[in-house]
Amino acid sequence: MLLKKYCFLLLVLIVFQNTFAQEGKSKSIDSVKTEKLEEVIISSFHINDSLQNAPASIGILSKKELMQNNATDITTVVNTIPGVFMQSSNFTTTRISIRGIGARTPYGTNKIRAFYGSIPLTSGNSETVIDDIDLENLNQIEIIKGPLSSIYGAGLGGAILISPQLSKSKGQTAGISSTFGSFGLLKNTLSYSLNEKNSSLNLSYHNLKSDGWRENSSYKREGFTLAGELFRRQYSKLTYFTNYTYLKAFIPSSISKEVYDSNPQLGAPTWVASKGFKEYKSTLAGLGYDFKITDNLNNSTSVFINYKDSNEPRPFDILRQYTFATGARTQFSGNFEIGKLKNQFIFGMEYFTDNYNGNTFENLYKQNNGQGSLQGNQLTESDQKRHFYNIFSQIRSLLSEKLELQFGLNYNETHFELTNFLPQKIATEKYSYDGIFSPQLSLLFKPNQEQTLYFSASRGFSLPATEETLTSNGTINPDIKPENGYNFELGGKFYFFNKNLYTEIALYRMEIKDLLVAKRIGDDQYEGVNAGKTLHEGIEITLKHNWQINRLFNLNSYVGASIGKYEFQEFVDSGNDYSGNKLTGVPANKVNAGLILNTRFGIYFNADYQFVDDIPMNDANSAFSDSYNIVNLKTGYRFEILHNLTTNLAFGINNVTNEKYASLILPNALPVGTSSPRYYYPGLPVNCYGNISLNYLF
Repeated sequence: MLLKKYCFLLLVLIVFQNTFAQEGKSKSIDSVKTEKLEEVIISSFHINDSLQNAPASIGILSKKELMQNNATDITTVVNTIPGVFMQSSNFTTTRISIRGIGARTPYGTNKIRAFYGSIPLTSGNSETVIDDIDLENLNQIEIIKGPLSSIYGAGLGGAILISPQLSKSKGQTAGISSTFGSFGLLKNTLSYSLNEKNSSLNLSYHNLKSDGWRENSSYKREGFTLAGELFRRQYSKLTYFTNYTYLKAFIPSSISKEVYDSNPQLGAPTWVASKGFKEYKSTLAGLGYDFKITDNLNNSTSVFINYKDSNEPRPFDILRQYTFATGARTQFSGNFEIGKLKNQFIFGMEYFTDNYNGNTFENLYKQNNGQGSLQGNQLTESDQKRHFYNIFSQIRSLLSEKLELQFGLNYNETHFELTNFLPQKIATEKYSYDGIFSPQLSLLFKPNQEQTLYFSASRGFSLPATEETLTSNGTINPDIKPENGYNFELGGKFYFFNKNLYTEIALYRMEIKDLLVAKRIGDDQYEGVNAGKTLHEGIEITLKHNWQINRLFNLNSYVGASIGKYEFQEFVDSGNDYSGNKLTGVPANKVNAGLILNTRFGIYFNADYQFVDDIPMNDANSAFSDSYNIVNLKTGYRFEILHNLTTNLAFGINNVTNEKYASLILPNALPVGTSSPRYYYPGLPVNCYGNISLNYLF
């Protein structure tokens, strides 16, 4: 049925294209110059240079789109991409799922690989955090959906590529901005950039605070970012980057249905009493060297470190964690010809090592006279080391002017070792997974410069997180295997109306085997099993339109919709057969839409809308969250105060209709004693913000 719908939509789009192509050419050129939709350039790590030529579904968020809300929370803009669903609570507790992959993760994001430039943001524990880096330091985000990213490790869900903000203007620029809003929201940002012939420098500092709207939910984050280029020549350059983040966020935790309905501002009683919070310091740093070896061969090599020191007092214990990761990546790219056949290629290798130390202590908050958490005796201590490497390659063959073939292959090996020191010393255990091959094959047909059709088939995998590799007594479970699955995708990308309308459609089907399930057997104790199979299939549609109304007004609009079917094919857990049930933690259907009105006077207006379908909250499908609709509005004024000094004043209202909704679901929450399961993290009610920024070009 989905295939029939897709083929019909594809036929309609082709008819529209042929009907209006001549109309676009015959229009007379008047005094108003029409602004067309720009062709999107994607990361240099791809074998393709543009979104139109990539045989994959890739969601793109430009700098302008990243700044369309209040520049503090990335969740709103990430959710505009069809097939991608990001949930968040109080900035710190977030989960990203792509086409349903990763939806059942209890806390955080896994089954997705993420990079900031060439630096991995995904830890050796398979956890990905992208919201530590300030939005104003990002230039572009690309989200590759499905295991098509053989160059990045072939994660089942896909890959997230974040491009650092680098200065494009010659000379020096400086900026300052402040955002303030409801519930004590305050963010200040300072930035400076220098761009010369052979080098560049970008320096920024931000400080973000919020009182929170729930009990025990205040938040503070500050960070420094330094990035730029050195020794820039015609055929080479050295790129440097470092980011330091300090964060302290109090955690209200999840609440039951009864509390959610009656008073969602309340936090979980034990978290409020213990004043539970998360605090950490993290540092990312890397160097990358790009150079041209010959006319047909280039190399990009990078080295990086990732350090994190965290402290998390929780009602049941206090968790201290230290992570130090290092790695290197080298990639060769170029082109060659075989007869009349033109080819492009990428091949390389990535090595990553991650050293983790975790300790838990008693939390004596009940004996601390209402002052919150108090550290007691040490309960556990464990060390884990992970080493893995990916060898990757991809080749693009231009079979003709209209037809091309792409083939990619990723090979992964992962080794890890675990040492438990407390509560009893256990000898170091070593384990490794069998090498995993992940192939990818794509065929792209481009009848003209405004139409692209593609088909792809690929295999991906997801490595278990730490808790999924352990038995109930904390030792390594040798029977655990990585999840794996095959993805099949058919898509099309089209420009209409003289490139004023861009449309993208993708139809996909993925089957996941050896489904990883982390069964909770204690407050902070899990046991992993490979429990079955899941099916992920659906249609994603993107529409972007530009309308130059007249010389004074320009209107941009977009619609992104995903219609999915995510279910357990085979799943038996603790004697319960959930086969045929809907997949936990993800909505089947999601729609985002918006419009942006720009005027020649510098005044602009934004409006965006999001619909999220109901979400199964447990594997038994006995509890669902309600569907919801969110509307956000923003208006602003850009103008020049003095020569080279520009300012932007903005005001916005989020959740205009004061919709009651759950911004994050805790899948398969367990009841404590006689209380109900705590599934719900309530979303913000109606709230407003203002922003003022000044930028000076020296």
